[in-house]
Amino acid sequence: MLLAVDIGNTRTAIGIFREKDLIEDWKIKTEKDKTSDEFALVLLSLFNFSRLNAKEIHSVIISSVVPPLTPVFQDLSQKLFQIKPFIVGPGLKTGMSILYENPLEVGADRVVTAISAFEKHGGPCIVVDFGTATTFDAISSKGEYLGGAIAPGIQISAEALFLKTAKLPRIEIKKPKRAIGRSTVSSMQSGLFFGYIGLISNIIEKIKRELGKEVRVISTGGFAALISSEIKSIDFFEPHLILEGLRIVYERNK
Repeated sequence: MLLAVDIGNTRTAIGIFREKDLIEDWKIKTEKDKTSDEFALVLLSLFNFSRLNAKEIHSVIISSVVPPLTPVFQDLSQKLFQIKPFIVGPGLKTGMSILYENPLEVGADRVVTAISAFEKHGGPCIVVDFGTATTFDAISSKGEYLGGAIAPGIQISAEALFLKTAKLPRIEIKKPKRAIGRSTVSSMQSGLFFGYIGLISNIIEKIKRELGKEVRVISTGGFAALISSEIKSIDFFEPHLILEGLRIVYERNK
């Protein structure tokens, strides 16, 4: 079995593959102060809960946008499975040309989701990843990573309202019944939810015009399930895009 790990700023996604089949996946909180031993205990608990045998893991691949945790998970892999993991980054074959001005600036997660989207849906395409930040990644018809856009995530925006104002509360992010809020909470939910839909839709349309062809739009990430159905220009919702991409990169390097 292959263990795929994507370390994000807020959540860490973990997937178990048997051949090409994703047989289990989990999300845990990304905690920068945890040790490899603490993460190992969490992982073993998940294995036991799902009745999986950790001894069946034969390979590990990791992508990370949290540099301090990369060596922690490398150490975990060595201790728990006696495996040196693949780390997505320089030196690992991706099969995708990166046309950024400085390719090293592109987050590993953005490259991996782009690879996964192109492999599954072809190009040109746009990946909208609803993570801590909301990222937009454009892939050409030839499978080249062209670049994209980065916007604050909806959770960051909600927290900013709470932290930077004296009277606005911390709220649950959900679709309100109407745009005209009749309370402070419903007014905030309206501004965040509908305003965010406008932001996403506008950026997608601008990128589409620059790509200049029929473009497929794929969404993924934590808030994608909540918001994707509200945006007509999103064609596909792929909750496991990053994990599938890690499997593809592993296959190209094993």
